Formats: sequence, C-alpha cells, structure tokens
Amino acid sequence: MTATSPLSQALLDSLWDFNDPAGSAERFRGAAAEAADQNAQAELQTQLARALGLQGSFEEGNAVLDAIASSSARVQARVALERGRLSLSAGRAEDSVPLFTLAARQAASAGAQFIALDALHMLALADAGHEEEWATEGLLVLAQATDDRTRRWGVALHNNLAWYLHDAGRPEEALAEFEQALVVASTVGTPEQRFIGRWGVARCLRTLGRDAEALAIQQELAAERPDEEYVSAELAVLADAVDREK
Repeated sequence: MTATSPLSQALLDSLWDFNDPAGSAERFRGAAAEAADQNAQAELQTQLARALGLQGSFEEGNAVLDAIASSSARVQARVALERGRLSLSAGRAEDSVPLFTLAARQAASAGAQFIALDALHMLALADAGHEEEWATEGLLVLAQATDDRTRRWGVALHNNLAWYLHDAGRPEEALAEFEQALVVASTVGTPEQRFIGRWGVARCLRTLGRDAEALAIQQELAAERPDEEYVSAELAVLADAVDREK
C-alpha cells in the first residue's frame, strides 16, 4: 500500500511491532521510500526515529527528525513528539517536557486528536509534579473522541493517573482509575491491555488490604499465563498475607 497523508493510525499500527523495533524500523524505511507525498513520507520517518530510539540509537533518531522538511502542523507535531520521546528515553526528562507540550499544541491546532492525546499522555509521564493536571487535560480531550482507536488512549491515561495516585499514597482514588482503565481496555483495548488492567486492579487492592480479592484476580491471571513473572511475584506476596490473616 502506498502511503498518503494524513496517515491512518491503522496503517501505522500495521507497521509497528514494539517487541521488534529493528524490524519496525526497516518497515518504516521501506514505507517512507514508497510514500506518495512528502507529508506521508515525513510522518513515516518520525516513526522510524521512534523505532531507532527504542533501540537506543538516539543520535540517529534525532538525525532522521532533523532531515524532515515538512511545514505541516501535523508533521511538526509528530516531530516534536518523537524528539521528546528520544530525549526522555535518553534520560533527559527536563528537555522532553517542552517538546511534548509543543507537540500537544501543534496537534490540537492541526485537529490531530490522536497525536495530541499521545503527547498529553507523555507529559503525564515526564512532567514531574504535574502528572495529575496533564492526565486530566488528556481525559478532557479524550471525551471528544469519536473512534475506538482514539478512545483506546483512555487505557494509558487512566492507568498513568492510577499509578501516580497509588504512589502518592491515595490508593482509594487510584483504584477508581485502575478500574476505569480496565473498563476502557475491556471495551476498545487489546488483550494485553485487559490482562495488565486486571493486574493493576489487583495490585491496588493489595495496597488497600483487600488481599483475598487481589489473590482471586491474580490466580485467574496465573491460570491464563502460568509463566508471567509479575503475576507470580504478586501471588507469593498475597499467599503469605492471606495465610497471616487466617
């Protein structure tokens, strides 16, 4: 398929395998070479830069972004977003925040809701001390989403907020967010997101002292994936806790 701009998220999803960034990089190189117009080629190159960053090739990723000449606000939003991700992955969170902020604003001006949500979710991860406000802004944008693929951002936004609240000592509030993340995952998410969502709910239940409920969920997860290490670790902790309660 020859890519034209604006690219569909379905096309990008088909080229991505986050477990194989090297293979993804090659697919994006090939797709960019065959792109029908400059903006489509530029968007594909931003994803190539992301794939390079996932391999730790931060300088090469930035060089790819430096070579993009498109003046499209949508493309520039993707450039800022991926440059921010490269900075964050390289350990420079302070440099990533203005880039993610720029990406969110440019995406909004371009009407690129999916990209804006991606940038806001990254801000909720990167901007220490402002996690809750960025997650809240993302959820406000998400409320206007009209397609299921965009609505899927609710999984990440609620999950990010849940962990922030959990780690801030607000587990009751966190549980509501973990549960909402699971609702979105169950409605429009992937099987992996649903599995992780159930684990998150169980983990928060343990923090709240609701060990028997947490154990029941983790046992269900273990039956589905017996070799999942983070499930096994929770089961060990919970088994001891439940035994002590008897």
